[in-house]
Amino acid sequence: VGVGVGLDPVEMDRRAARYEPSGALAYPLTSPGERFPFLAPDATAFTLGTSVSEADGWAAVLQGVAFTERLCLDYLHQLGAPIDGPLTFTGGAARSAYWNQLRADILGRPARVPEQIEPALGMAVLAVHGTTGTPLAEAAERMVRIRTVLAPDPARTERFTEPYARLVAELESRGWLPAPVAAHARSRLNLETDAS
Repeated sequence: VGVGVGLDPVEMDRRAARYEPSGALAYPLTSPGERFPFLAPDATAFTLGTSVSEADGWAAVLQGVAFTERLCLDYLHQLGAPIDGPLTFTGGAARSAYWNQLRADILGRPARVPEQIEPALGMAVLAVHGTTGTPLAEAAERMVRIRTVLAPDPARTERFTEPYARLVAELESRGWLPAPVAAHARSRLNLETDAS
């Protein structure tokens, strides 16, 4: 997925914002094989449709990652895991204000971005919890300072419903996404649409 290679990511984000949703639908994998939200050793990256520009291609990749994150949350929900409350974005991608908001919108969830976005901070919180017995939530509260709080824009969440549903259908038709997981993801789309 070599879209935007060598270009300024901030400029690419600015240009990508004109393509919501993108004219192409991307499932971006950096190497063959998927382990989560489904197990498919033969899964590969793909793009449906054609981007009209490099910025549209960049938008497709950013949106595709967020769609995959949404599928992960739908799968965790199907398994019965609690997924309520705000999400926290960490890692290098959290440097992009545009992508943070896009992800919150596609996920339809509030999100927070800490001052220190390196994932190692989470390991440090776990270490404090494990070595001192400090309750995990208390350790996190003391160690993690939130820089930005994002609220999802329901209109933008709705704008990405159809491409997300297409991705789910495509992953299912390729035999990678099990039918029960796809059905659950679709049912959650219907519930969210009915609520708006």
